[in-house]
Amino acid sequence: MNKMLDWVDSRFPLMSLWNEHLAKYYAPKNFNFWYYFGSLALLVLILQIVTGIFLTMNYKPDAELAFGSVEYIMRDVNYGWLIRYMHAVGASFFFVVVYLHMFRGLMYGSYRKPRELVWLIGMFIYVCLMAEAFLGYLLPWGQMSYWGAQVIISLFGAIPYVGEDLALWIRGDYVIADATLNRFFAFHVILVPLILLVLVVLHIIALHEVGSNNPDGVEIKKNKDPKTGIPVDGIPFHPYYSVKDIVGVTVFLMLFAGVIFYAPEFGGYFIEANNFFPADPLKTPEHIAPLWYFTPFYAILRAIPDKLMGVMAMGAAIVILFALPWLDRSPVKSIRYKGWIYKFALTLFVISFFGLCYLGMVGPTPVKTLLAQIFSFIYFAFFLLMPWYSTIDKTKPVPERVTD
Repeated sequence: MNKMLDWVDSRFPLMSLWNEHLAKYYAPKNFNFWYYFGSLALLVLILQIVTGIFLTMNYKPDAELAFGSVEYIMRDVNYGWLIRYMHAVGASFFFVVVYLHMFRGLMYGSYRKPRELVWLIGMFIYVCLMAEAFLGYLLPWGQMSYWGAQVIISLFGAIPYVGEDLALWIRGDYVIADATLNRFFAFHVILVPLILLVLVVLHIIALHEVGSNNPDGVEIKKNKDPKTGIPVDGIPFHPYYSVKDIVGVTVFLMLFAGVIFYAPEFGGYFIEANNFFPADPLKTPEHIAPLWYFTPFYAILRAIPDKLMGVMAMGAAIVILFALPWLDRSPVKSIRYKGWIYKFALTLFVISFFGLCYLGMVGPTPVKTLLAQIFSFIYFAFFLLMPWYSTIDKTKPVPERVTD
């Protein structure tokens, strides 16, 4: 075995990659519960790719055959129902894990110097995930898939000058039809996953170059043992955190399996009832709404009466996340040492996000539209006012070394 490893290592940097990113990558010793979600996101990505490969073996990207091929997978392919539910439920679990991963970054300042690039790459991953989910949403060719895609694509038509041509290019036809399904399938299974994998690799490389953040926001690379050059507050990722992550993976898979086997539709939040009926261009569902992970931005869109302004606000709600590293002017990173103003602002932001998530799922009424406008204001205020309130916020002294 040693001879074989030496032979491979002389031709490919296998051991150096292992040491650099696992065995001799020193991470802060005070990681807590919130640091499970990065590795869980990677796990779900692998699950989505593997189950997606098996689904493409029997799926037909044809407007006449797509819905029937999904039914064939569910009823006649050996364990096809399990693979399909793993993929469909996995999409929602992916966004649960990613949103918790991003929330961890907001709490502990993981977007601050020197991790600005890590955050930016992570945001590009998030945008790619949204694109991947949207493209895959049409593929079952059910009622909600069809009409949901119809609504989202029509939003591009609101862009001045190029909107109609852009919407036509996305559809590949004047209506959502076979050409749309084919190009969405190609993007969903080839183009976007390739981009996503490249971004994930870049995200990990960028993270390991500057080092992981921790709940204290203390840079462990600044305090190294003079003899070994190893951070005194760091421990090797393997075996310590690789074993710790196995615990998180085990609990996650138990929850994942529970949903798959007992409630794959999850009350219509993961798979809508209308998607069990084939797409009918002549019959519009009573209430059209995207899946839950898009609904906060959909609620922002609906909160603004003007269609163009609504589309711009929806886009701005995502774009503003990219500017976060330069909006936070606080002298400390972690919420542990920030004052009550930031904690209060973050609490309001979380409430507004959940409020928008709910309002995007239900039909609009005057009261709900007003609530959506209030929550949208809070959402944007959290970011736009951050340079001011993060400066005046009273902070606590940050320790020189990490705390257990």
